[in-house]
This record gives sequence, C-alpha cells and structure tokens, in this order.
Amino acid sequence: MRTLLRGGLVIDTEPEVVARRETDVLIEDGRIAAVGPGLIADVEAAGVEVIDATGRIVLPGFVDTHRHLWQTALRGVAADGNLGLYFERVLGGYGVHFRAEDVAAGNLVGALECLNAGITTVQDYSHVQSSDAHADAALDALQDSGIRAVFGYGPSPLSGGAVSPDGMRRIMDRASERISLAVAAIGPSFAPFETVRADWELADSLGVPVVVHISSSSLAVDPIARLRDAGLLRSNTLYVHGNNLPDSELKLIAESGAAVSVTPSVEARMEIGEPLAGRLRAAGVNLSLGIDVVTTAAGDMFAAMRELLALGYQTFTAADVLRIATLEGARALGLTDVGSLAVGNQADLVLLRRTDLNLVAHLGDPIAIVVTSAHPGNVDSVFVAGTAVKRDGNLVTPALPGALDALAESAAYLGSALQ
Repeated sequence: MRTLLRGGLVIDTEPEVVARRETDVLIEDGRIAAVGPGLIADVEAAGVEVIDATGRIVLPGFVDTHRHLWQTALRGVAADGNLGLYFERVLGGYGVHFRAEDVAAGNLVGALECLNAGITTVQDYSHVQSSDAHADAALDALQDSGIRAVFGYGPSPLSGGAVSPDGMRRIMDRASERISLAVAAIGPSFAPFETVRADWELADSLGVPVVVHISSSSLAVDPIARLRDAGLLRSNTLYVHGNNLPDSELKLIAESGAAVSVTPSVEARMEIGEPLAGRLRAAGVNLSLGIDVVTTAAGDMFAAMRELLALGYQTFTAADVLRIATLEGARALGLTDVGSLAVGNQADLVLLRRTDLNLVAHLGDPIAIVVTSAHPGNVDSVFVAGTAVKRDGNLVTPALPGALDALAESAAYLGSALQ
C-alpha cells in the first residue's frame, strides 16, 4: 500500500523543527518512505494513491504523555477546584463506582477525542484497575479506536497498594505494534516503600517501563534520591508533575536519563505547584507534554501547547513547544519511530487546513501559527501507521455513535451512583 500526500506545507521535527512548502510525503506499508518535492511524477504507473495536500499543513501526530482516559465521562466535574477536590470528587466519589463498561466507554470516546484533535499517541494512565474485566475493557477500547497507546496498568492511588503482579502478567500478551504496556505505580511519594520496590521489580522482570506521579511529600521529601539510594533509578521511567521537587531532584532525573511529563493547565488549576518546564529544561531533563484529565482541562494538545508557550515565554520558542508535543513526547515514552517524519518512522500524521480563517497567513512563521492559533476544528485528516482514522474533517469509524451512547449511559449510571 502506497500513499502520496502531495504538495503540502510540511513541518518536521527532526533533526530540527523546519517548515517546507510544496512538499510531498510518501507512505509505504504504514511508514514514511520519503519526504521531498515532486517525489513521484507518474503516480498511476507507480500504483500510488494520491491525497492532495495543497492548502494543508502536514506534521507529525501529537504525543500525549499523560492522560487518564477512563475519566472521559467526568468532563468538567472538577474544573472549579484544586487537587483536594479532584481526589474527593473524582477518585473517592465517582471513581470507586466505575464498572468495566464505564472504563470501556471512557477509554473509547477519550481515544477518539485524541485522534479527532491530532493526538496519535497517548500514554493512558489507567489507575482504575480493580479487576481483570476493567483491564480488558480499557485495552479493547484502545485497540478498537485505532490509536497508538502506552497503557499504564495500576490501582487507584487511594489504595496505596502495589500493582497486581498477576494482573500485569496476564495482560502482557496484549502488547502489539500499536499498544505497549507500562506499570502505573503509585510511587514513592504516595505509597510505602516496600510497595514501591515491588512495583519497580515487577516492571524490571517484565521489561516494561514505569509511569508514576511524583512529588515531594510527607512520605518522601526527596523521592528521587530515595529511589537512587534503593537502586531503583531507571532511564525507562516517566515521572509526572513534580512541580515542588528541588533542583537537586531534577538533576538526579536528568542523570538517570528518565523523562518528566508536565501538564500545565491541570498543574495550574489544581495548584500542584509553580510551572516546572523551564526548570526541567535548565536541568537537562527530557521533557514532554500531557493533558492529564478532562475533568479539569481541555483534551487537545493545541491548548496545552499554548499554555506551555505562555508559561515558558523566557525559555521556549514556538518550535521548542511543537517539538516537545511530538518528538520529545515520543522519546519520553521510549518510542523510537514516532514523533517525526524521518524515513522509516511510523506514518502517524496530522493534516491541518491552513485555509481556515484562524490559520490564514502570508507573512507569519507556520510553526508559530500552528502553536499559537490552531485548534481541533482545523484538523482535516489524521493517519496512524498510514491508516486514515480521520478524513475530510470526520472520524473514520463506525463505532462513534455507539461509543457516544455508551458514554451517555455510563454518565447516567455514575451520576445516580453518587446521589
């Protein structure tokens, strides 16, 4: 199967962020085969499907490195409160009532929301795993959506418990080209250290990464140093937040080769701490960008990029922010063939209509225009591994109506459960 995106304004992120006008992208067997002007003259003889990308911006799909997809039905329920309200209302309120079918509905609609907005890869931090059925429901939904995902399997942070070794081992055969697995640990900031060691050793035994919320807390004032002292610092760990960590802790993360996911909107709204991205960059930490929860923030990367650019105006250019939302996110998740248009990479692509009123420009830098002005309504087409999941402004899936009905039923049940 060969597809040619012809004549677009192509933005790539590797080795640097650049924009090239009237450029083609050739896709073969789900991967980037070539990028350049006038790639194939006789497309009929070459047996190539041609997609006219004139008037389109073509760029790598966005990589969301931290999201709780299971909470999609709870959109907006904690927008007016801090972290304490989120724990009380979402995790301790609605969360304890989630059935497997509620996880399925949230994950499917949440993943489709990602694709609709140009997010082709998501790290799904699924800390709602109270049964095998919950895990199967989440993974089935991810598979049905067509998204690329790193599925983080873990318990509710309210439990303080370890990730179930049997449950994690049971789902290992669910890994595929599009779906990989991770241990979603509660971690040293919020769990006893014997639990921490058990989770890290489980991840090591299975050869999977750890994803974990991190903070200086009463359990561990210097949680990264505690991991170091226990011999548990790993390069394949993705830390989330960490706004109140001192610079000495950030230095340890940098030295370990691990990465941090920042979620600017949620961190600000929930009063998690001062903006962290600039300090991470200064410390040499691998930095990535996540949405976190739609209970509190918008579910698209455009909004997150604008937030990061505004908060980091003295540190980040628009090109830096776009790279963080794509290539650096892929690297944070350990994905080596995602996040750029390098030849051989997965053909995970987004096409934006640059003829839309908010993107029309004659003098401005197209990279800056994408970061400052684009929104999900501008997303014309999305490809994952060369397969269209959105075309001409519409998701390409027969599952959408049923998914929306299931989410409505889930929301009705959850609402009644709290009455």
